[in-house]
Amino acid sequence: MSAAQWRRAMNSSAAAAGVARRGRDAVALQPVARASTPEVSAPSRWASAWRAIRVRHVIVLAFVLIYPFVASPFFTYQIGAQSLALGLIALSLTFLGGYGGMVSLAQMTVAGFAAYMLAIFGSSSNIAISLGWPWWLALLVAVALATLFAAGIGWLSVRTEGIYTIMITLAVGVAFFYLAQQNYTLFNGFQGFSKLAPPVIGGLDLHQPVPFYFMVLACSLAGYFWVKYLIRAPFGVALQGIRDNPRRMQALGFNVTAHRVAAYAVSGFLAAVGGVLMVWYNGRISPGTVGTGAMINILIIAVLGGMKHPIGAFVGAIVFVLLQNFAIDLVDRERFNLVIGGVFLAIVLFSPDGLLGLWQSARNRLGSSFPHRGPGRFHR
Repeated sequence: MSAAQWRRAMNSSAAAAGVARRGRDAVALQPVARASTPEVSAPSRWASAWRAIRVRHVIVLAFVLIYPFVASPFFTYQIGAQSLALGLIALSLTFLGGYGGMVSLAQMTVAGFAAYMLAIFGSSSNIAISLGWPWWLALLVAVALATLFAAGIGWLSVRTEGIYTIMITLAVGVAFFYLAQQNYTLFNGFQGFSKLAPPVIGGLDLHQPVPFYFMVLACSLAGYFWVKYLIRAPFGVALQGIRDNPRRMQALGFNVTAHRVAAYAVSGFLAAVGGVLMVWYNGRISPGTVGTGAMINILIIAVLGGMKHPIGAFVGAIVFVLLQNFAIDLVDRERFNLVIGGVFLAIVLFSPDGLLGLWQSARNRLGSSFPHRGPGRFHR
């Protein structure tokens, strides 16, 4: 090889090495570039949410506000309040599964844990176990401990994927059920706790149907709009990115494990508030409340409504409660699970996106038959 050929070969090798080095530098700088991307401010997210309001949203809000004044006490308390409380627990699963890609069967376990903690730290029929703290302090402690409990479940679950994650949450739920059933020192065994009534605040008895309904409605609306805000916030956007491609998000510098555990904590807070509302609704808590059937019911509610939108949890809860109360007029009470199973199977087969998926499909078909009227804040 001549000297000229040798110099040309060396120059080509140096150029190739430079290209490779610049490529590695560009890849290494990707997390920094991502981190330096300007984020949407909180006021902008609220403004975006406000612009998303439609006439149907106003109609639904007006309906739920007027509902207790035109409905009987049975429909206000048994149907309305119970549906909202169950919907709030199912909302925790919708957030976790729909936006985090993690299905947990322990959401009712977290709700039941909060209810047990409220009974232990507050007042109940068992004065030997209950500490008798003020209701507001017992409430705060119960919700905080349940949120930490949910974060602990998430810390265990996020180390696995797919069916193994579901099995871990199921194992935690079953273990807590047997613990509550067999432990009489702390959980009072089979009997559980009773006389767990909502408080009286400023002379207003929250145990009455209308005040209780509005308390549950306020908590449900707060939970719904909080989830709507979170899914538009940087945390929610990152969580959805982790749901779609966790390895790429990890390569971009995001802490996948921390985001997933935080999602469990958020869902645990929602489930804990729903659990407190449910124990005030029932007036008691026992191992049956956190049994396998109750855990599966929350999954059924979330799937019935649809897990791609937060409102689906409440739609599924309303359908579930209506079937629970009125299906016995058509079939025996022992066959209620057969009815629920049939409805669940039909939804899974014909509309995997739940009842909201059916509604969206119907809207799309009807929308294709009418011309578009142009943009605006409110659309009919």
